[in-house]
Amino acid sequence: MARKGLPGLSAQIKDRLIQQALERRLRQATQDSDLQLPTGARSEADSTPEQHWRFDLHPGYQQVRIISEGAARLDIESPFFMLHEGIAGARTRIGGREFINFASYNYLGLSGHEEVCQAAKQAIDRFGTSVSASRLVAGERPIHRDLEEAIAAAYGSQGALTFVSGHATNVTTIGYLFGARDLIVHDELVHNSILQGISLSGARRLPFAHNDWAALDALLAEQRTHFQRVLIALEGIYSMDGDYPELPRFIDIKRKYRAFLMVDEAHSFGVMGDNGLGIREHFGVDSSDVDIWMGTLSKALAGCGGYVAGESALVEHLRYLAPGFLYSVGMPPPVAAASLAALRCLQREPQRVRTLQARGQLFLRLAQAAGVDTGTSAGLAVIPAITGGSARAARLAAALFARGIHVQPIVYPAVPEKAARLRFFVSCEHSEEEVRETVSALAEELQNA
Repeated sequence: MARKGLPGLSAQIKDRLIQQALERRLRQATQDSDLQLPTGARSEADSTPEQHWRFDLHPGYQQVRIISEGAARLDIESPFFMLHEGIAGARTRIGGREFINFASYNYLGLSGHEEVCQAAKQAIDRFGTSVSASRLVAGERPIHRDLEEAIAAAYGSQGALTFVSGHATNVTTIGYLFGARDLIVHDELVHNSILQGISLSGARRLPFAHNDWAALDALLAEQRTHFQRVLIALEGIYSMDGDYPELPRFIDIKRKYRAFLMVDEAHSFGVMGDNGLGIREHFGVDSSDVDIWMGTLSKALAGCGGYVAGESALVEHLRYLAPGFLYSVGMPPPVAAASLAALRCLQREPQRVRTLQARGQLFLRLAQAAGVDTGTSAGLAVIPAITGGSARAARLAAALFARGIHVQPIVYPAVPEKAARLRFFVSCEHSEEEVRETVSALAEELQNA
């Protein structure tokens, strides 16, 4: 008589077997999506495979189902789409219970700040909740120009332009400025929005090893002469690993090969530098050393959307012709007002940045002392705890949640299976006691996961 289950196996081995089965099913779903109709297939409607006209058989949806089934087999509840019942800062409320929160980009505690909220409310009273159309055709509001001037001043650049989506900022900027005769070289760990922008552009795409300026130099030595424009794309702080590039080295390379350099500061502006002015301030480089400064308003600046800062020719070009700006509604006035107030607060209270940096360093130091694998994190705001397995990461997140600590697992296929992790986002409003409590709980649960 056949026995049910997997008797005699440890929880870790069982998890690994389930995970391997999940990986096989995900690969099969991807392969199935690539199948083509056989040559000479009939054109009648009834000859069209079902997966080509049903959303429930779409390979993407099949992957979602496979992941959900895998979580159920591991007896893990989904940690995603948690319903927060108030402001999600260093603490949050979920299901009527308060948690120490490490799953928010509210690095400086400015989302929910009284001054920021008041600025948004006043903008609603004056301008309403929407500008209702593209700024080019329907006009702008003073708050748009005030915000862009403040961003440009923070960077020491000639101008800045704001977009309603951070993701769309990269997609439309890269997708519009570069084309089929161009080359875009990028760090292998850049954000999806950069990759999507490259795909839209039609340019040749070549990645180089993470933060490896020598690899980039060798790549361009071989490839530069075959293309017209060349763009080098980096991030200020990499959101999965919490490390950053040696920017002056990359500036030297961009000059050597007469390329453009773009730095995505989504996670570094408000976090790096003595005054939170980003990786430029951290390394003391001039604004003009980087051709395209990109950032988001949704993290340290407590709003939503993205921006590009740089020389006037770049900004005016995008303002009139970039599809993601030209054909998109302008940023809602209360959002622009909130981010402007947050930027002013950052500049007036740099101690927020210094406290954030101190808390991040404390978290990193304690975690490393406890034997936690934090990878290459610099401990500025993003600190991973690499578990080496998706099932282990999910179980660990659930165990911490039960102890009143909210942190998100990052699992396969978002990262390679061996790189599965918990990802801790530190806020300046986390107390030293909360950091110590969290790292202690993390170390304990790692022994059991």
